[in-house]
Amino acid sequence: MIINNDDTIAAVSTPVGSGGIGIVRISGDKALSILEKIFLCAGDKKVEELGSHTINYGKISVGGRILDEVLVSVMRAPSTYTREDVVEINCHGGIAAVNSVLRAVLNSGARLAEPGEFTKRAFLNGRIDLLQAEAVSEIIASKTEISKNAALGKLGGRLSKKIKALRDEILSAEAAIEAAIEYPEHDDEITTVRTTAETAARCLAEVKELIEGADLGRILTGGLNAVILGKPNVGKSSFLNYLLDEDRAIVTDIPGTTRDALSETVNIKGLPVNITDTAGIRRTDDYIESLGVDKSYEYASEADIIFMMMDGSSEPDEEDREILDFIKDKKTIIIINKSDLEQKTDPDALTAYAPRENIIKVSVREDVGVELIFERLKEMFLSGETSFGGGCITGERSLSSLKRAQKSLENVIATADGGFPEDFLSMDLNDAYEALGEIIGESLEEDVIDKIFSSFCLGK
Repeated sequence: MIINNDDTIAAVSTPVGSGGIGIVRISGDKALSILEKIFLCAGDKKVEELGSHTINYGKISVGGRILDEVLVSVMRAPSTYTREDVVEINCHGGIAAVNSVLRAVLNSGARLAEPGEFTKRAFLNGRIDLLQAEAVSEIIASKTEISKNAALGKLGGRLSKKIKALRDEILSAEAAIEAAIEYPEHDDEITTVRTTAETAARCLAEVKELIEGADLGRILTGGLNAVILGKPNVGKSSFLNYLLDEDRAIVTDIPGTTRDALSETVNIKGLPVNITDTAGIRRTDDYIESLGVDKSYEYASEADIIFMMMDGSSEPDEEDREILDFIKDKKTIIIINKSDLEQKTDPDALTAYAPRENIIKVSVREDVGVELIFERLKEMFLSGETSFGGGCITGERSLSSLKRAQKSLENVIATADGGFPEDFLSMDLNDAYEALGEIIGESLEEDVIDKIFSSFCLGK
């Protein structure tokens, strides 16, 4: 994405299709002069007379022809999203109306914006850092209130401040080492090395905490990957249909009805869950069904959480025990279904395979106890929900940088313990500093930054 940041850019910032309102956004030095060419403001006001951060009624006109009746927001630099002059034309929704206004703007001197270019300009002009820019995209893509709030916290800058504070501490330690190398006659090497190791240890603990939180960040943005596992006819498809509130999966008394995986995304207690219903686990001579069974285990092996379903009205058999052996030591909620029938499965007998609080008796058909599954899932993954109001690390890019910083800080401690020269400490401190800088965009190559913003939607 090769961009001339001196251009004035424009794009449609609302979804394509029919709607009450469509917004054409303009940003750049020529935004107001472009508006002057096409906007007939009520009261015959000139654009230069319009106050900043005001909404003004009028019409878009080209060559004496009225294109639409509009409201225009005028926002003058630097107090804008991009820190440039910004104009937003609120016209009638619909493809024809919006495109006619956009075409008028482009013909008057603007260039069509690249995906994410408005946010990229906000980043390049110093209004937000790269973490905050990524949070904008996460807010747009968020599927639940919790994931949206986490992204809003990140946009607010608390996570960025934490990264910057770590960098400042590392930079101070590096400066002390450099001073010791430059002026050895004024240095107490033992004290300097010990202090540097203590600083590295403090920073390392915080970096590890951020790495641990990254898994939650992945779940909040991409969703928790869950798999429903069990024998045929224990209620797996009924459970999926219950979650979706529709008959998405076929439910019959015939074993082996589900032969391929069915996947959907649902909101469970504010947690986005990508849930997959798998083929029933049983021994079979049917080649196609056996492929489905193998695929079920494959999906379960990669899942964040397994919902293992059992028929509470039947005693566990060899096939149940085979699945129980598989889920042992994995994050699992064992669901004993059909609690409305006479029970032959004892929850206490299953504690070797899952914690007792993760073994729940329900009747999906009668809607009894299902809510307990949802509450337990929330407790397992969102117990620290109030602690990520400042956001958490998401994405492989930031996680990779954190792991590099972790390795460098561990090297600093090992170097200090090993009695190596002070300049060895400086090298690893600098690498940790650079790695953390990549997260907020302080030390990233331009092509990497371009790639990040190219994944944004057009008009943002």
